[in-house]
Amino acid sequence: MNKISIIVESVLAAGIVALFILFFTVTPGSKKAASADVEAQGEMLPIAVVNTDSILKHYTLAVESTDKLQAQYEESMVKLDTKAKAFQKEYETFQQDVINFQKKVEAGAFLSRERAESEQSRLQKKEQQLMAKQQDLENLRQKLSADFMTQQAELTQQLQDSVQAYLREMNDDGRYHLILNDAVLMNKTAGYDITDEVIEGLNARYAR
Repeated sequence: MNKISIIVESVLAAGIVALFILFFTVTPGSKKAASADVEAQGEMLPIAVVNTDSILKHYTLAVESTDKLQAQYEESMVKLDTKAKAFQKEYETFQQDVINFQKKVEAGAFLSRERAESEQSRLQKKEQQLMAKQQDLENLRQKLSADFMTQQAELTQQLQDSVQAYLREMNDDGRYHLILNDAVLMNKTAGYDITDEVIEGLNARYAR
């Protein structure tokens, strides 16, 4: 997994940690059903636990969206890198021109003062152009980063909406009073984990 992939998944995971701390409004009838479930299960409480990392890795919408976002960002960075390398080459040529100019001045190689001043003026204009190009590259880099962060936020919100909608649909009968992300729990919760069920349901809904 490359660095960009790790960054994307880390941001998405951080963005939906709170997603699964969901409280459900349970109707009287649902409370009765939930109470019956608790009695039938002995010590089991009407709560469920899901694993955010597993959902990000196995929910088709999350995987496809993350891959697409990564590809777009990588393509943008490749283009930026190409422009940066072209700028570096142009800057190195300019530096050599400045060195050559200085050597000619010191050697008195210019045929006239006007010729020297003309070359000096050209180099000054070139320097200004390079400074402007450098600023343009920095502005582009900042824009790409800002756009990437915006797209990450939008993707996080999309996943939040998608998973929340499914969990509410799945819990329409009020079987769970609380659904938690296991990242907020200190101990393992065997018997309460419904991650596989949620992933299967999410992917089935997404495939429709």
